[in-house]
Amino acid sequence: MSHEATPPHSASVNPEDVARFNRLGDLWWDKKGKMGILHEINPIRVTYIRDHVRRFLTGDMSPLNESPERPLQGVRIADIGCGGGILSESLAELGATVTGIDPAPNNIAVASRHAEKMGLSIDYRNITAEALAETGEQFDAVAALEVIEHVEGPSDFVKMLSRLVRPGGLLFLATIDRTMKSYVFAIVGAEYVLGWVPKGTHDHNKFIRPDELSGWLRKAGMREIDRAGMSFQPLTRTWRKSHDTDVNYLMAAKKEG
Repeated sequence: MSHEATPPHSASVNPEDVARFNRLGDLWWDKKGKMGILHEINPIRVTYIRDHVRRFLTGDMSPLNESPERPLQGVRIADIGCGGGILSESLAELGATVTGIDPAPNNIAVASRHAEKMGLSIDYRNITAEALAETGEQFDAVAALEVIEHVEGPSDFVKMLSRLVRPGGLLFLATIDRTMKSYVFAIVGAEYVLGWVPKGTHDHNKFIRPDELSGWLRKAGMREIDRAGMSFQPLTRTWRKSHDTDVNYLMAAKKEG
């Protein structure tokens, strides 16, 4: 597959956002660079997915602090909007069979090179989520983290993601709440003051209230089973899972059936 191809077209994909992320290249794996924040929050995201998969899919009821070395062994997971592969690699390291897709061809090229260097086998594809859904494939779990705030039709996007989840499977979403606090922290602070992410990455109008997202999930035949915040601790300069969903938050849902 040529990674220099034009990014695939999709009604849910914002071409400007795809072009912006497509230009990042190897910056995806620069932990001190513009995408460093994703590396900082990634352990929270991975633990969140791991713990819910163990509880709801694999039946592993051992204490969470006694998790086996590869707790996701045999679990098929799709990483939607995988970027440079930060989440995909972490899930693969835990034993999951991962399919990572992204409409930006350079992202897939970067992700593929890095996975090969790390000795990881990940099925990367330069396609849209709609194209993946059209194949009829379904997965035990689907993750679309920090993606939905960049699509054109978020409610339709959730409905389409539901098609990718097998009956009884899980969907994981991470996005940003539409509050004044999120405007101050996620846009003014993260983009213009601290430079955590490139300027123009986010549009406050596209941020999503948790109850809105939960409602879209219900309409798509899914049931919210958990939501949690991701909060920055300024004194220690670290991130932790929290009850505060006013800025960054995670949500897990289970498909009926």
